[in-house]
Amino acid sequence: MSARQAETQAQIEAEIADPLGVHGLDVEAVEITPAGKRRVLRIAVDKDGGVTMDDVAEATRTIDGVLEASDVMGEMPYTLEVTSRGVDRPLTLPRHWRRNVDRLVKVTMGDGSSFTGRILVTDDVGATVEVSGVERTVRLDEVDKALVQIEFNRKPVAGADAGDIDEEDDA
Repeated sequence: MSARQAETQAQIEAEIADPLGVHGLDVEAVEITPAGKRRVLRIAVDKDGGVTMDDVAEATRTIDGVLEASDVMGEMPYTLEVTSRGVDRPLTLPRHWRRNVDRLVKVTMGDGSSFTGRILVTDDVGATVEVSGVERTVRLDEVDKALVQIEFNRKPVAGADAGDIDEEDDA
């Protein structure tokens, strides 16, 4: 990525952060890629509780308004794509850990050791992860990489409302 492109992406993020914050949304990524005579501007957003289609629509309207009032994208045409943060993105900020409490995560520490466990609690400094039935405290600044693991057959948590499980009705 060129220095100019990195500067443009940082400027876009700075301009849209506060307007999206009004809707409870955080900017997770800004990416500009060439696509023929156009460019594609992809912006990933997230919020506590997850992003809905309505959130994406609201974010798209908000970002479009900000960019129309700005010259940050210049004269070259572009296509705006707004999306939610993918599950495959690394947990790099305390809010990522907070938003993934009760999820399975593979953690690689700065010393090269790694483990997989379930995030129990977290704050701005660290997290408690259950690894094979044992609670382990992890300082976030000592984590080299952390990725949420996809679980297809996870049993519902005891006491969870059956309405929380995504299944089709038999009716």
